[in-house]
Amino acid sequence: MNLHVITAVVVHIFTLGGPVMWVLLLVCFVLWLLIAERLWFLRLSYPAVRDQHLQQWQDLPERTTWRARARRREMVCEVRLALTAWLSTLRMLIAICPLLGLLGTVTGMINVFEIITLTGGESQALANGIYRATIPTMSGLVISLSGQYFSSRLRHLAHREQQRFADLLVHG
Repeated sequence: MNLHVITAVVVHIFTLGGPVMWVLLLVCFVLWLLIAERLWFLRLSYPAVRDQHLQQWQDLPERTTWRARARRREMVCEVRLALTAWLSTLRMLIAICPLLGLLGTVTGMINVFEIITLTGGESQALANGIYRATIPTMSGLVISLSGQYFSSRLRHLAHREQQRFADLLVHG
């Protein structure tokens, strides 16, 4: 398949799915942009943040005092915030996708009812309308499920890195 055929198929699906499909595309784009940003942060930026905090910890003259323990808790919280940034937004976008798909299906079913009114319930027209109405739901679920995998993986990686960082800050 060449690019022209793929583009034609995608445009056809978007045309069949209705205007909600464009909103789903926007949400999908933002979702994957945030996933890419989090992966980029974990792989490239986080090591520098971790090393900076570890150096600050190593530079403390005393690491067993109350003040040092408070500073350790503060550093762990700062790292946790950096690691979990945007994860709640990812979860929200993942939850929105099936709902947007359902909205597209409802609007598509309204069109099906209009077809019933105009054609008197012709089976081919009904089947075509129902087919068109289910495309947004399918699209929303596909986006949501693919994003869910990466969201849970990013949460796991953030938790693991936070634990590793806390273990590196030894008392003394």
